[in-house]
Amino acid sequence: MSSWFAMGGYAAYVWPAYIIVAGTLAALWLVSRRTLKALEAEVELAEAENPRRKNS
Repeated sequence: MSSWFAMGGYAAYVWPAYIIVAGTLAALWLVSRRTLKALEAEVELAEAENPRRKNS
């Protein structure tokens, strides 16, 4: 198991790369989620100001 963590001597390069990728993906997810919530709030506000007319 320890040989797997050592990555054949390349662990000093592989593990930081994994950490950077995981951190980047987490940051992208957080920014996307925050943007989605802001856009949903904007749409909700716009719909409250100007509701759709029903076709009857």
